[in-house]
Amino acid sequence: MDAGLLRGNLELILLAAIGDREAYGLEIANRARMRSAGYFTFSVGSLYPALHRMERDGLVTIRTGPAPAGGGVVKFYRLTDAGRRALALRRREFRRFSKALLALATDAAP
Repeated sequence: MDAGLLRGNLELILLAAIGDREAYGLEIANRARMRSAGYFTFSVGSLYPALHRMERDGLVTIRTGPAPAGGGVVKFYRLTDAGRRALALRRREFRRFSKALLALATDAAP
């Protein structure tokens, strides 16, 4: 996977992975990996800074709670109204971008 492509789409990926269900960091990473058939994998160094930026930007809220598997406390992330709007907008933008890119990437000329 091209790291530049990931950086440019990281927020969309994470917003989509959180979706309508609150999740903690590892769960978000696992959802993205599973929904992308293993294409997206995240290191701690890219996942948590992105989640913190999203919190700062008002796209997610955080609550702490016991880890589902026990053994400590984790942060759970949930989309805010602004986060849901941002997800819808980014999905629309991505669809338009993908359609245009696919038109250029095919061998057939219009």
